[in-house]
Amino acid sequence: MISAYTGTQIRAAEQPLLAAGMGAVLMQRASYGLANAIVHELQARGRPLYGTGVAVLAGKGNNGGDGLFAASFLAARGMRTTAVLTGDAAHPEALAAFERAGGQAVFLTDANVGALTADVAGADVVIDAVLGTGARGGLRGAAAALVAGLADVRSGASRLVVACDIPSGVDADSGEAHAPVLSADLTVTFGAAKVGLLADPGADHTGRVQVVPIGIEEHLPSPALRRLEASDLAELLPQPGRRAHKYTRGVLGVVAGSADYPGAAVLACRGALAAGAGMVRYLGPPEVADLVRQSCPEVVCSTGSVADTRVQAWLVGSGMGPGDPDQLQRARDAVESGLPVIADAGALPALPDVLAPQVVLTPHAGELASLLDRLGADYDRSAVEATTLDAVRQAAVLTEATVLLKGATTLVASPLRDFYSQADGTPWLATAGSGDVLAGIIGALLAQVGSDVGRFRNAGIDPDERWAAIAALGASLHGLAGTAAAGGGPLTAGRIADAVPEVWGRLAG
Repeated sequence: MISAYTGTQIRAAEQPLLAAGMGAVLMQRASYGLANAIVHELQARGRPLYGTGVAVLAGKGNNGGDGLFAASFLAARGMRTTAVLTGDAAHPEALAAFERAGGQAVFLTDANVGALTADVAGADVVIDAVLGTGARGGLRGAAAALVAGLADVRSGASRLVVACDIPSGVDADSGEAHAPVLSADLTVTFGAAKVGLLADPGADHTGRVQVVPIGIEEHLPSPALRRLEASDLAELLPQPGRRAHKYTRGVLGVVAGSADYPGAAVLACRGALAAGAGMVRYLGPPEVADLVRQSCPEVVCSTGSVADTRVQAWLVGSGMGPGDPDQLQRARDAVESGLPVIADAGALPALPDVLAPQVVLTPHAGELASLLDRLGADYDRSAVEATTLDAVRQAAVLTEATVLLKGATTLVASPLRDFYSQADGTPWLATAGSGDVLAGIIGALLAQVGSDVGRFRNAGIDPDERWAAIAALGASLHGLAGTAAAGGGPLTAGRIADAVPEVWGRLAG
């Protein structure tokens, strides 16, 4: 499991070591790790080291010092190193080491920004070491002009861009991105991952994230955000026992679909069946039920009520609209049952403002903006997309529900404490019906492991926080299945469901 921390948490963890006079040691560990990461990345790409041109953009603080020391190590490996000093000063010891290694440094000014942009654009490796985790806001003045110019020629460039700790302009605590930002191919971050690297829009600019231990790890508190990895998925995914039967495997009730969107009910049911639900019971209009029967003969269909349907969890909302009062009432009844509920799409406007942690809401950015607006928070879609972590956190606090924000990076917020970030998918998942399959997957997991508190305790997850972990588990499974089904090209939602069992088996095996 990847644990991520805010910049404030990282600085607090560093404090005991700084107080003990180990500041220089921490910087040497960080810069040596950064240099080694660059060497390994070049070797993995089949690129030579000797003669490779390296340009470091160095701010005047410790982040710039890390970059300059790293460049001095690279110079010792035979690389040609230059530094653009973006402030009115530079870290003195790091600059001295850089120049002793043969590096050439020049201060950035308004007058030379054009020429230096061209020079840096021609480097084989660019190290972004301008702003670190303590910075607030973005680049300004000549530094902003330099990065904007480099970003303009980024497309198709063969150079390797490496961010030192975090791309300059990305907020370490929230993931907000203050343009211009030079998107990195690799972000080498020190001590632990930063929250802003795992949340959009910051994650748009980070590339692959590599953590370099520097000795602060034992001083870190509980993480601010986590990401499930393959080993976590294997531990959390349920496996039926020898004497299992369909009722012990988890029964999911589905309230979804409408005359306008009957396929949403089918896709939700297919997602649930693919994700291991022992039985799926569908409640809805007769014409939708007929389509579900034809597509998924395993599903038990009815036009009955929630109170008369025995299940372990509910899925509500996929493909529903305001024109179907019976379905909306079923959705409200499911929430009021006290059972775990995954609430998607059309159910979101119809539910009470205050819910409970076992209710998992799955909006996209537009739906989350509408939900927050209804609750009195000032958000539109663009604001949600610019501050995804803050938006999903606020929604969880206001609704007291678990909130999953769908997107390139899926964020899950618990109303209690835990936050998850999953990014296992492919852009091809942006297709009609994909969210319905996701709802089915999460619904099946809620039905199967929602009451299994021991499973989460054994995995080091607070059982009270298991709803967020289940949502993150479902999001990861959905993303991996979509990636497998796409194979690098377009896909349809039904193929996502088809790929789930194979991905599940690979993870479990």
